[in-house]
Amino acid sequence: MNGAPEEQASDQSRDAIDVILEQWRRERPDLDLSAMAVFGRISMVARVAEAAVEQVFARHGLRQGEFDVLSALRRGGPPYTLIPSELSATLMMSRAGMTNRLDRLEAAGLVERSLDPADRRSFRIALTEEGRRVIDTALTEHAANLARLAADLPPDDATELTRILRGLLTPPG
Repeated sequence: MNGAPEEQASDQSRDAIDVILEQWRRERPDLDLSAMAVFGRISMVARVAEAAVEQVFARHGLRQGEFDVLSALRRGGPPYTLIPSELSATLMMSRAGMTNRLDRLEAAGLVERSLDPADRRSFRIALTEEGRRVIDTALTEHAANLARLAADLPPDDATELTRILRGLLTPPG
C-alpha cells in the first residue's frame, strides 16, 4: 500500500472502519486507503460527539447554532454585545441564517436587539441576563460532557491528536 503505513488492528480492537477498509482492499487493492482510515474515524468520532453534544444543548432548550451565537456573545466579554455582521463573521455563516437564529433567541428572551448608537441603520445584539445564565449553565455541562467523551484518551495522546488535527486544519505556509 502507498502512503503512510496503516496500523493493523487486532481482532479485539477492530472497528467498522477496519471492516470497510478490508472490503475495499479486496475490491480495489490498487488504492492507497490510509487517508480513508484517518478521515473515516474522524467522521465517526464527530458523529458520536455530535449526538452527545446535541443532547446537552437540548436540555437547555438550544440547538447547536443557538449555542454558538450565545457563546460568541459570552466569550466576547462585557458588555456581551456584537453587531450581526460580527456574529456572522465569527460563526462563518450568512446574515440570513444569522437573522433566523437571532429571531429564535430573541423570542426566547436570551438576546435582545437594540439600535446601534454609532450607526442607527444597524442593530446591536446583546445577551440578556437569562441568556447569560443559560449559556453559562450549558457551557459548564458541555465542557464536562466533552471531557467525559475524551476521558479514555491519555493526556499525551490528546495533546498529540490536537497537534495533528490542527495540522490538518491549518493551511501550509
